[in-house]
Amino acid sequence: MLEKSRGLSVDCVAYDLEDSVTPSKKSEARLNIRKFLDQPRANGIRDQAVRINSVDSGLAVDDLTEVVRLTRVAPNLDTLVVPKVNSASDLHFVTDVIRHTLPGRHPATPDSSPPKTPPIKVLALIESAKALSDLSSICKSTPYLSGLIFAAEDFALDLSLTRTPSLTEFLYARSAIATACRAHNLPSTIDLVCTSYKGEAGRKTLEEECLGGKGLGFNGKQCIHPSQVEIAQRAFAPDEKEVEWAVRIVIANEKADKQGRGAWTLDGKMIDVPVVGKAKAIVSKALLCEFNVTELGEKWRDQDPE
Repeated sequence: MLEKSRGLSVDCVAYDLEDSVTPSKKSEARLNIRKFLDQPRANGIRDQAVRINSVDSGLAVDDLTEVVRLTRVAPNLDTLVVPKVNSASDLHFVTDVIRHTLPGRHPATPDSSPPKTPPIKVLALIESAKALSDLSSICKSTPYLSGLIFAAEDFALDLSLTRTPSLTEFLYARSAIATACRAHNLPSTIDLVCTSYKGEAGRKTLEEECLGGKGLGFNGKQCIHPSQVEIAQRAFAPDEKEVEWAVRIVIANEKADKQGRGAWTLDGKMIDVPVVGKAKAIVSKALLCEFNVTELGEKWRDQDPE
């Protein structure tokens, strides 16, 4: 299964040391992941991550020491996924360990010279009411925090909730997580796992969940099967009409600025600063998704503000 993952084309693959590994196999799993990450990078994987065991399990030190130590020689670990983060102290602990293990890549003082290899990023799994009530402190706990992930099943267990197709029981938690990420300028806001993935019904459920999460402010989705990847990527990427609209606004806005116009219209609708900001964000995302923005720019170069 580890080798199969190298054929994926994804933003991030997270290799698990937590729930999918039984206690008696933890040491073997650590060794397998170390050997696996020692290989040259696969072309289609942007970030390679490892989900360690939770800090309160007592297993996190061994996970961190074994896996992070590898990156002294082969810097193929980009991200640590930390489960069951209940407070800032959990991420303080992880930060202390990686700074101690890889001081060159994680300088303790801000005036240190920048490391040649970027520091390992951290993604925190939000799985409990306690974590949800302490989001602000968690978001400020470490300079390496790259985003939050909503773990719906453990959250449901903690609050004795029953997951329903509408996901309304998670609305407050999902909104709070997406808002906290934005408030603290964290780039990754990753939504809950879709447990349905087989057949047409499973694909439809996944697409609906992705679009619902996107509407709440999430910019990514946890996938548990390769068949989910393409659907999630398509849902979270801007569509062609959206990109074209954004390009038109960016082009027309440059002309409006030169004319001293702070507000103008396009297709009969008012365009002002917030709309322009949204359009610029869409164009930036479209570039990451490998849209041919240059070609669209040529097509609409004569677009004027109305």
